[in-house]
Amino acid sequence: MARKKKSGAFDIRIVIAALVGIYGLVLTILGLVEKQAEIDKAAGININLWGGLGMLLFTVLFVLWARLRPIVVPVEETSAGE
Repeated sequence: MARKKKSGAFDIRIVIAALVGIYGLVLTILGLVEKQAEIDKAAGININLWGGLGMLLFTVLFVLWARLRPIVVPVEETSAGE
């Protein structure tokens, strides 16, 4: 019977979530320190703040998805005679 192992940190969803999370954190910080003149250029919407928060939400959802539904990798057992 083949044993099963979870992919863990090598799951591509974790890598994508980390990258999007870093960009989301940077945008959120930029949105918090945004000058009013820049906000007025975007029709009064703080695009950096909302974009950053959306990316952070995406990150949380991706990490939840990876934790609740992990990728299971079958592990082949090698015999001692080979």
